[in-house]
Amino acid sequence: MSVTVIPGNLASQLRRSERRKKAFAISLTLPLLVFLLAIFIVPIGALLVRAVENPEVASTLRHTVAVLDHWDRTSPPPDEAYAALITDFSAIAEQSDIGGLARRLNSDISGARSLVMSTYRALPFEKNLSAAQTRERMLALDPRWQELGYWQAIAKNGSRWTPDYLLTTVDLKRDVQGNITRVDADSAAFFKILLRTFEISAVVTLFCLLLGYPLAYWLSTLSPRQANILMILVLVPFWTSVLVRSAAWIVLLQTNGLVNRSLLELGFVNEPLPLLFNRLGVIIAMVHILLPFMILPLYSVMKSVPPTYLRAAVSLGSSPLAAFFRVYMPQTYPGMGAGGLLVFILSIGYYVTPALLGGADDQMLSYYIAQYTNVTVNWGMACALGAVLLSATLVLYALYRRLVKTELSLG
Repeated sequence: MSVTVIPGNLASQLRRSERRKKAFAISLTLPLLVFLLAIFIVPIGALLVRAVENPEVASTLRHTVAVLDHWDRTSPPPDEAYAALITDFSAIAEQSDIGGLARRLNSDISGARSLVMSTYRALPFEKNLSAAQTRERMLALDPRWQELGYWQAIAKNGSRWTPDYLLTTVDLKRDVQGNITRVDADSAAFFKILLRTFEISAVVTLFCLLLGYPLAYWLSTLSPRQANILMILVLVPFWTSVLVRSAAWIVLLQTNGLVNRSLLELGFVNEPLPLLFNRLGVIIAMVHILLPFMILPLYSVMKSVPPTYLRAAVSLGSSPLAAFFRVYMPQTYPGMGAGGLLVFILSIGYYVTPALLGGADDQMLSYYIAQYTNVTVNWGMACALGAVLLSATLVLYALYRRLVKTELSLG
Protein backbone atom coordinates (compact mmCIF):
# COMPACT_ATOMS: atom_id res chain seq x y z
CA MET A 1 0.00 0.00 0.00
CA SER A 2 1.57 3.24 -1.17
CA VAL A 3 1.26 6.47 0.81
CA THR A 4 1.37 9.79 -0.99
CA VAL A 5 3.69 12.17 0.77
CA ILE A 6 3.08 15.88 0.23
CA PRO A 7 6.31 17.83 0.03
CA GLY A 8 6.84 20.31 2.83
CA ASN A 9 6.89 23.29 0.46
CA LEU A 10 3.58 22.28 -1.11
CA ALA A 11 1.97 21.62 2.30
CA SER A 12 2.93 25.08 3.54
CA GLN A 13 1.52 26.62 0.35
CA LEU A 14 -1.77 24.80 0.93
CA ARG A 15 -1.94 26.07 4.52
CA ARG A 16 -1.26 29.62 3.38
CA SER A 17 -3.96 29.27 0.73
CA GLU A 18 -6.46 28.08 3.34
CA ARG A 19 -5.56 30.95 5.65
CA ARG A 20 -6.04 33.45 2.81
CA LYS A 21 -9.45 31.98 2.03
CA LYS A 22 -10.49 32.22 5.68
CA ALA A 23 -9.18 35.78 5.95
CA PHE A 24 -11.06 36.74 2.78
CA ALA A 25 -14.29 35.20 4.12
CA ILE A 26 -13.88 37.05 7.43
CA SER A 27 -13.20 40.32 5.60
CA LEU A 28 -16.47 39.91 3.70
CA THR A 29 -18.49 39.39 6.88
CA LEU A 30 -16.59 41.95 8.99
CA PRO A 31 -18.65 45.00 7.86
CA LEU A 32 -21.86 43.17 8.78
CA LEU A 33 -20.44 42.17 12.17
CA VAL A 34 -19.37 45.73 12.87
CA PHE A 35 -22.79 47.01 11.81
CA LEU A 36 -24.58 44.52 14.08
CA LEU A 37 -22.26 45.36 16.96
CA ALA A 38 -22.77 49.13 16.62
CA ILE A 39 -26.48 49.18 15.77
CA PHE A 40 -27.80 46.12 17.61
CA ILE A 41 -25.56 44.66 20.31
CA VAL A 42 -24.28 47.89 21.88
CA PRO A 43 -27.72 49.58 22.18
CA ILE A 44 -29.23 46.42 23.69
CA GLY A 45 -26.36 46.20 26.16
CA ALA A 46 -26.84 49.86 27.09
CA LEU A 47 -30.57 49.24 27.55
CA LEU A 48 -29.96 46.34 29.91
CA VAL A 49 -27.40 48.33 31.91
CA ARG A 50 -29.68 51.36 32.18
CA ALA A 51 -32.52 49.14 33.43
CA VAL A 52 -30.56 48.44 36.64
CA GLU A 53 -28.49 51.64 36.84
CA ASN A 54 -29.45 54.31 39.33
CA PRO A 55 -26.83 57.07 39.00
CA GLU A 56 -28.79 60.19 39.93
CA VAL A 57 -28.51 59.96 43.72
CA ALA A 58 -25.24 58.05 43.95
CA SER A 59 -23.35 60.50 41.72
CA THR A 60 -24.71 63.76 43.14
CA LEU A 61 -25.25 63.04 46.86
CA ARG A 62 -22.09 61.09 47.70
CA HIS A 63 -21.53 62.68 51.13
CA THR A 64 -25.18 62.36 52.11
CA VAL A 65 -25.31 58.69 51.10
CA ALA A 66 -22.16 58.00 53.12
CA VAL A 67 -23.74 59.51 56.24
CA LEU A 68 -27.06 57.71 55.71
CA ASP A 69 -25.33 54.33 55.33
CA HIS A 70 -25.21 54.13 59.14
CA TRP A 71 -28.80 55.36 59.61
CA ASP A 72 -31.51 52.88 60.69
CA ARG A 73 -34.12 54.62 58.42
CA THR A 74 -36.70 54.74 61.22
CA SER A 75 -35.35 57.39 63.60
CA PRO A 76 -34.76 61.02 62.57
CA PRO A 77 -31.62 61.43 60.42
CA PRO A 78 -28.54 62.84 62.15
CA ASP A 79 -27.63 66.49 61.86
CA GLU A 80 -24.60 65.49 59.79
CA ALA A 81 -26.97 64.31 57.05
CA TYR A 82 -28.36 67.83 56.68
CA ALA A 83 -24.88 69.30 56.46
CA ALA A 84 -23.77 66.66 53.96
CA LEU A 85 -26.86 67.32 51.81
CA ILE A 86 -26.10 71.04 51.61
CA THR A 87 -22.47 70.22 50.76
CA ASP A 88 -23.60 67.97 47.93
CA PHE A 89 -26.15 70.47 46.66
CA SER A 90 -23.52 73.21 46.62
CA ALA A 91 -21.23 71.02 44.49
CA ILE A 92 -23.90 70.54 41.78
CA ALA A 93 -23.12 72.97 38.99
CA GLU A 94 -25.31 71.69 36.16
CA GLN A 95 -29.03 72.42 36.24
CA SER A 96 -29.67 69.11 34.44
CA ASP A 97 -28.03 67.18 37.30
CA ILE A 98 -30.25 68.67 39.98
CA GLY A 99 -33.26 68.21 37.72
CA GLY A 100 -32.45 64.52 37.24
CA LEU A 101 -31.99 64.10 40.99
CA ALA A 102 -35.32 65.78 41.70
CA ARG A 103 -37.16 63.60 39.17
CA ARG A 104 -35.61 60.41 40.53
CA LEU A 105 -36.57 61.17 44.13
CA ASN A 106 -40.01 62.34 43.07
CA SER A 107 -40.66 58.94 41.48
CA ASP A 108 -40.28 57.43 44.98
CA ILE A 109 -42.09 60.06 47.02
CA SER A 110 -44.39 62.77 45.79
CA GLY A 111 -43.27 66.33 46.47
CA ALA A 112 -39.54 65.59 46.36
CA ARG A 113 -39.08 67.53 43.13
CA SER A 114 -40.35 70.84 44.53
CA LEU A 115 -38.50 70.26 47.80
CA VAL A 116 -35.14 69.61 46.13
CA MET A 117 -35.47 72.46 43.63
CA SER A 118 -36.56 75.05 46.21
CA THR A 119 -33.67 74.10 48.50
CA TYR A 120 -31.18 74.20 45.63
CA ARG A 121 -32.37 77.67 44.57
CA ALA A 122 -31.99 78.96 48.16
CA LEU A 123 -28.25 78.20 48.21
CA PRO A 124 -25.72 79.28 49.29
CA PHE A 125 -26.40 79.29 53.02
CA GLU A 126 -24.42 81.32 55.52
CA LYS A 127 -20.81 80.24 55.94
CA ASN A 128 -19.40 78.29 58.90
CA LEU A 129 -22.74 76.85 60.00
CA SER A 130 -22.56 73.82 62.26
CA ALA A 131 -24.46 70.65 61.42
CA ALA A 132 -27.20 71.52 63.92
CA GLN A 133 -27.47 75.06 62.55
CA THR A 134 -27.66 73.73 59.00
CA ARG A 135 -30.53 71.47 60.07
CA GLU A 136 -32.40 74.39 61.61
CA ARG A 137 -31.79 76.49 58.51
CA MET A 138 -33.19 73.78 56.23
CA LEU A 139 -36.24 73.21 58.40
CA ALA A 140 -36.89 76.96 58.44
CA LEU A 141 -36.63 76.96 54.67
CA ASP A 142 -38.99 74.00 54.26
CA PRO A 143 -40.41 71.98 57.19
CA ARG A 144 -40.80 68.93 54.93
CA TRP A 145 -37.12 68.12 55.49
CA GLN A 146 -38.03 66.66 58.87
CA GLU A 147 -40.28 64.04 57.23
CA LEU A 148 -38.59 60.64 57.11
CA GLY A 149 -39.94 59.74 53.65
CA TYR A 150 -37.59 62.08 51.78
CA TRP A 151 -34.53 60.84 53.66
CA GLN A 152 -35.60 57.23 53.19
CA ALA A 153 -35.85 57.83 49.44
CA ILE A 154 -32.30 59.19 49.38
CA ALA A 155 -30.96 56.28 51.46
CA LYS A 156 -32.77 53.66 49.37
CA ASN A 157 -31.37 55.05 46.11
CA GLY A 158 -27.85 55.54 47.40
CA SER A 159 -26.48 52.57 45.45
CA ARG A 160 -25.58 53.04 41.80
CA TRP A 161 -27.30 49.76 40.89
CA THR A 162 -30.90 49.00 41.77
CA PRO A 163 -33.56 46.38 41.03
CA ASP A 164 -36.34 48.93 41.54
CA TYR A 165 -37.13 49.51 37.88
CA LEU A 166 -37.36 45.81 37.07
CA LEU A 167 -39.41 45.16 40.22
CA THR A 168 -41.85 47.90 39.22
CA THR A 169 -42.52 46.22 35.88
CA VAL A 170 -44.05 43.26 37.76
CA ASP A 171 -45.77 45.39 40.44
CA LEU A 172 -43.18 44.82 43.16
CA LYS A 173 -41.15 47.31 45.18
CA ARG A 174 -38.59 47.63 47.95
CA ASP A 175 -39.71 49.04 51.27
CA VAL A 176 -37.62 51.46 53.34
CA GLN A 177 -35.61 48.55 54.75
CA GLY A 178 -34.89 47.11 51.30
CA ASN A 179 -37.30 44.17 51.52
CA ILE A 180 -39.24 43.22 48.38
CA THR A 181 -43.02 43.60 48.74
CA ARG A 182 -46.04 43.97 46.48
CA VAL A 183 -47.26 47.44 45.58
CA ASP A 184 -50.69 48.61 46.69
CA ALA A 185 -53.65 47.35 44.68
CA ASP A 186 -54.41 50.91 43.54
CA SER A 187 -50.86 51.32 42.20
CA ALA A 188 -50.55 47.89 40.56
CA ALA A 189 -50.74 48.39 36.82
CA PHE A 190 -47.76 47.03 34.94
CA PHE A 191 -48.54 43.34 35.41
CA LYS A 192 -52.00 43.95 33.92
CA ILE A 193 -50.42 45.88 31.06
CA LEU A 194 -47.99 43.03 30.45
CA LEU A 195 -50.82 40.48 30.41
CA ARG A 196 -52.82 42.74 28.09
CA THR A 197 -49.86 42.98 25.73
CA PHE A 198 -49.50 39.20 25.58
CA GLU A 199 -53.27 38.73 25.23
CA ILE A 200 -53.59 41.11 22.28
CA SER A 201 -50.50 39.62 20.64
CA ALA A 202 -51.84 36.07 21.07
CA VAL A 203 -55.24 36.99 19.59
CA VAL A 204 -53.60 38.74 16.63
CA THR A 205 -51.31 35.74 16.07
CA LEU A 206 -54.27 33.33 16.17
CA PHE A 207 -56.31 35.32 13.64
CA CYS A 208 -53.28 35.71 11.37
CA LEU A 209 -52.84 31.93 11.45
CA LEU A 210 -56.53 31.25 10.78
CA LEU A 211 -56.57 33.67 7.84
CA GLY A 212 -53.07 33.05 6.54
CA TYR A 213 -53.04 29.24 6.52
CA PRO A 214 -55.83 28.73 3.92
CA LEU A 215 -54.44 31.54 1.76
CA ALA A 216 -50.90 30.15 1.88
CA TYR A 217 -52.22 26.66 1.07
CA TRP A 218 -54.16 27.97 -1.91
CA LEU A 219 -51.11 29.87 -3.17
CA SER A 220 -48.96 26.74 -2.85
CA THR A 221 -51.36 24.80 -5.12
CA LEU A 222 -51.16 27.35 -7.95
CA SER A 223 -48.69 27.39 -10.78
CA PRO A 224 -45.50 29.41 -10.19
CA ARG A 225 -46.68 32.19 -12.52
CA GLN A 226 -50.07 32.57 -10.81
CA ALA A 227 -48.53 32.29 -7.34
CA ASN A 228 -45.99 35.01 -8.09
CA ILE A 229 -48.69 37.38 -9.33
CA LEU A 230 -50.87 36.84 -6.26
CA MET A 231 -47.87 37.00 -3.94
CA ILE A 232 -47.35 40.57 -5.13
CA LEU A 233 -50.79 41.41 -3.73
CA VAL A 234 -49.77 39.84 -0.42
CA LEU A 235 -46.65 41.98 -0.31
CA VAL A 236 -48.41 45.25 -1.22
CA PRO A 237 -48.87 46.23 2.47
CA PHE A 238 -45.07 46.23 2.85
CA TRP A 239 -44.93 49.16 0.45
CA THR A 240 -47.09 51.37 2.68
CA SER A 241 -46.03 52.69 6.05
CA VAL A 242 -47.70 51.41 9.23
CA LEU A 243 -48.82 54.94 10.09
CA VAL A 244 -50.64 55.35 6.77
CA ARG A 245 -52.34 51.97 7.07
CA SER A 246 -53.44 52.70 10.64
CA ALA A 247 -54.84 56.07 9.55
CA ALA A 248 -56.69 54.35 6.71
CA TRP A 249 -58.34 52.01 9.20
CA ILE A 250 -59.55 55.04 11.17
CA VAL A 251 -61.37 56.21 8.03
CA LEU A 252 -62.81 52.75 7.41
CA LEU A 253 -63.90 51.90 10.97
CA GLN A 254 -65.30 55.20 12.19
CA THR A 255 -69.02 55.61 12.88
CA ASN A 256 -69.71 57.00 9.40
CA GLY A 257 -66.96 54.99 7.77
CA LEU A 258 -67.18 52.60 4.86
CA VAL A 259 -67.58 49.47 7.01
CA ASN A 260 -70.49 50.76 9.10
CA ARG A 261 -72.26 52.33 6.13
CA SER A 262 -72.01 49.08 4.21
CA LEU A 263 -73.39 47.07 7.12
CA LEU A 264 -76.28 49.54 7.53
CA GLU A 265 -77.14 49.56 3.82
CA LEU A 266 -77.08 45.75 3.66
CA GLY A 267 -79.36 45.54 6.70
CA PHE A 268 -76.97 43.54 8.86
CA VAL A 269 -77.12 46.11 11.70
CA ASN A 270 -79.61 48.76 12.78
CA GLU A 271 -77.04 51.20 14.16
CA PRO A 272 -73.31 51.76 13.63
CA LEU A 273 -71.03 49.32 15.42
CA PRO A 274 -68.32 50.62 17.80
CA LEU A 275 -65.29 49.55 15.76
CA LEU A 276 -62.89 52.34 16.62
CA PHE A 277 -60.97 53.27 19.78
CA ASN A 278 -61.49 49.82 21.28
CA ARG A 279 -59.86 46.39 21.31
CA LEU A 280 -61.67 45.23 18.16
CA GLY A 281 -60.29 48.04 16.03
CA VAL A 282 -56.76 47.39 17.27
CA ILE A 283 -56.97 43.67 16.46
CA ILE A 284 -58.45 44.25 12.99
CA ALA A 285 -55.71 46.71 12.01
CA MET A 286 -52.87 44.64 13.49
CA VAL A 287 -54.07 41.46 11.77
CA HIS A 288 -54.15 43.30 8.44
CA ILE A 289 -50.67 44.71 8.94
CA LEU A 290 -49.03 41.51 10.21
CA LEU A 291 -50.79 38.94 8.00
CA PRO A 292 -47.98 38.86 5.37
CA PHE A 293 -45.50 37.85 8.07
CA MET A 294 -47.60 34.72 8.65
CA ILE A 295 -48.23 33.92 4.99
CA LEU A 296 -44.62 34.02 3.81
CA PRO A 297 -43.20 31.34 6.19
CA LEU A 298 -46.24 29.14 5.64
CA TYR A 299 -46.00 29.44 1.87
CA SER A 300 -42.28 28.61 1.81
CA VAL A 301 -42.87 25.45 3.88
CA MET A 302 -45.96 24.37 1.96
CA LYS A 303 -44.16 24.64 -1.37
CA SER A 304 -41.67 22.04 -0.12
CA VAL A 305 -44.40 19.49 0.75
CA PRO A 306 -44.92 17.10 -2.22
CA PRO A 307 -48.61 17.03 -3.26
CA THR A 308 -48.29 13.30 -3.89
CA TYR A 309 -48.46 12.69 -0.13
CA LEU A 310 -52.11 13.70 0.01
CA ARG A 311 -53.00 11.69 -3.07
CA ALA A 312 -51.21 8.65 -1.64
CA ALA A 313 -53.11 8.93 1.66
CA VAL A 314 -56.45 9.20 -0.15
CA SER A 315 -55.60 6.27 -2.41
CA LEU A 316 -54.91 4.16 0.68
CA GLY A 317 -58.42 4.74 1.98
CA SER A 318 -58.18 7.95 4.02
CA SER A 319 -60.78 10.67 3.57
CA PRO A 320 -59.46 13.94 2.08
CA LEU A 321 -60.11 15.85 5.32
CA ALA A 322 -58.39 13.24 7.48
CA ALA A 323 -55.47 13.04 5.04
CA PHE A 324 -55.06 16.81 5.21
CA PHE A 325 -54.98 16.97 9.02
CA ARG A 326 -52.97 13.79 9.60
CA VAL A 327 -50.54 13.85 6.67
CA TYR A 328 -50.25 17.39 5.29
CA MET A 329 -50.67 19.69 8.29
CA PRO A 330 -47.97 18.07 10.50
CA GLN A 331 -45.44 18.81 7.78
CA THR A 332 -46.33 22.52 7.92
CA TYR A 333 -45.77 22.85 11.68
CA PRO A 334 -42.34 24.53 11.19
CA GLY A 335 -43.99 27.20 9.03
CA MET A 336 -46.77 27.67 11.57
CA GLY A 337 -44.23 27.99 14.35
CA ALA A 338 -42.00 30.42 12.46
CA GLY A 339 -44.93 32.56 11.31
CA GLY A 340 -46.57 32.55 14.73
CA LEU A 341 -43.31 33.45 16.46
CA LEU A 342 -42.63 36.27 14.01
CA VAL A 343 -46.13 37.74 14.29
CA PHE A 344 -46.21 37.43 18.09
CA ILE A 345 -42.81 39.07 18.55
CA LEU A 346 -43.76 41.92 16.25
CA SER A 347 -47.11 42.30 18.03
CA ILE A 348 -45.76 42.67 21.57
CA GLY A 349 -43.68 45.64 20.44
CA TYR A 350 -46.43 47.46 18.53
CA TYR A 351 -47.01 51.11 19.38
CA VAL A 352 -48.51 53.16 16.53
CA THR A 353 -51.60 51.07 15.78
CA PRO A 354 -52.87 50.69 19.39
CA ALA A 355 -52.09 54.35 20.08
CA LEU A 356 -54.20 55.50 17.11
CA LEU A 357 -57.03 52.96 17.10
CA GLY A 358 -57.24 51.82 20.73
CA GLY A 359 -58.67 53.29 23.86
CA ALA A 360 -57.07 53.82 27.26
CA ASP A 361 -57.49 50.13 28.15
CA ASP A 362 -56.02 48.90 24.87
CA GLN A 363 -52.53 50.37 25.07
CA MET A 364 -49.67 47.90 25.06
CA LEU A 365 -46.33 47.96 26.84
CA SER A 366 -44.60 49.91 24.08
CA TYR A 367 -46.96 52.85 24.67
CA TYR A 368 -45.69 53.21 28.23
CA ILE A 369 -42.09 52.88 27.07
CA ALA A 370 -42.72 55.89 24.83
CA GLN A 371 -44.37 57.74 27.72
CA TYR A 372 -41.40 57.21 30.02
CA THR A 373 -38.99 58.16 27.26
CA ASN A 374 -40.67 61.28 25.86
CA VAL A 375 -42.96 62.61 28.59
CA THR A 376 -41.70 61.76 32.07
CA VAL A 377 -38.07 61.29 30.92
CA ASN A 378 -37.58 58.25 33.15
CA TRP A 379 -34.99 56.29 31.22
CA GLY A 380 -34.66 53.65 33.90
CA MET A 381 -38.32 52.61 33.68
CA ALA A 382 -38.30 52.81 29.88
CA CYS A 383 -35.27 50.53 29.68
CA ALA A 384 -36.72 48.13 32.27
CA LEU A 385 -39.91 47.75 30.24
CA GLY A 386 -37.80 47.27 27.12
CA ALA A 387 -35.82 44.60 28.94
CA VAL A 388 -39.09 42.80 29.75
CA LEU A 389 -40.03 42.75 26.06
CA LEU A 390 -36.54 41.56 25.13
CA SER A 391 -36.72 38.77 27.72
CA ALA A 392 -40.12 37.67 26.44
CA THR A 393 -38.75 37.58 22.89
CA LEU A 394 -35.74 35.49 23.89
CA VAL A 395 -37.90 33.06 25.89
CA LEU A 396 -40.28 32.60 22.96
CA TYR A 397 -37.41 32.05 20.57
CA ALA A 398 -35.82 29.49 22.92
CA LEU A 399 -39.14 27.62 23.19
CA TYR A 400 -39.51 27.65 19.42
CA ARG A 401 -35.99 26.29 18.93
CA ARG A 402 -36.64 23.57 21.48
CA LEU A 403 -39.89 22.55 19.80
CA VAL A 404 -38.27 22.51 16.37
CA LYS A 405 -35.43 20.30 17.64
CA THR A 406 -37.98 17.97 19.27
CA GLU A 407 -39.90 17.66 16.01
CA LEU A 408 -36.72 16.98 14.04
CA SER A 409 -35.61 14.30 16.52
CA LEU A 410 -39.04 12.65 16.36
CA GLY A 411 -38.98 12.82 12.59
